[in-house]
Amino acid sequence: MSTDSDIIRRSRDSPAVFGELYDRHASVIYRYAARRAGEFAADDVTSETFLVAWEQLDAYDLDRDDARPWLFGIATNLLRRHHRAETKMLKVAAKAASREALADDSDRVAAQVDAVAATGRIAMSLKAMTAIDRETLLLYAWADLTYEGIASAMDVPVGTVRSRLNRARRTLRTQLNLELLDETENDNGRLAAAPRNA
Repeated sequence: MSTDSDIIRRSRDSPAVFGELYDRHASVIYRYAARRAGEFAADDVTSETFLVAWEQLDAYDLDRDDARPWLFGIATNLLRRHHRAETKMLKVAAKAASREALADDSDRVAAQVDAVAATGRIAMSLKAMTAIDRETLLLYAWADLTYEGIASAMDVPVGTVRSRLNRARRTLRTQLNLELLDETENDNGRLAAAPRNA
C-alpha cells in the first residue's frame, strides 16, 4: 500500500492520482467538518480542503508519509471561516438542553433527556473556550490526531498543543462542575450534596 507522500509525489506528474488521496481521507475530513460546522458546511469544507491541497501540492513535505495532519490543518483554517455556523450550532445545542422535557415514565425518554442535557452542558463549555483551544481539543477528540499531528495541522510546537489541550480540559472541567453545582442547589439556594472535584 502506498503512503500519502507517494500518492502526492505521483500526483505532481499525473493529476488523476490525486483522487487516491481524496478517496483515502475525504470521509474523515467530512465527518470532522460536519461535527464542527454542521452537515450543510461539511461538503463545502471537504471539497475546499482538497482544492487547497491540490493547489499547495508542490509545497507538501514528502518526508511526511501521513497527509492527515496537513489536510486537517487546511480544514481547520477553512472552518475558521465557518465559525459563525459552529457558534450557532453550539447555541442551538445549549438551548435544546434548557428546554423542559415532558414527563414520561419510560427509561428511554429519561435517557434521551439526560443526553440532551449533557450535550447542552458540553456545548456551553465548548462555547466558553477560546476558539484556538476549542480547535485544538476538537482536532484531538474528533479528528483523532496525535499531539504531533495537531502540532503539524496547526503549525505550532507540540508544547503549545499540550498547553492548549490542558487549558481546554480545565475549562471543560470547570464549566461542567459549575453546571453540576447549579443543578444541586435546593430551593433555599444552599448546595445539596455538591459533587466532588475529580
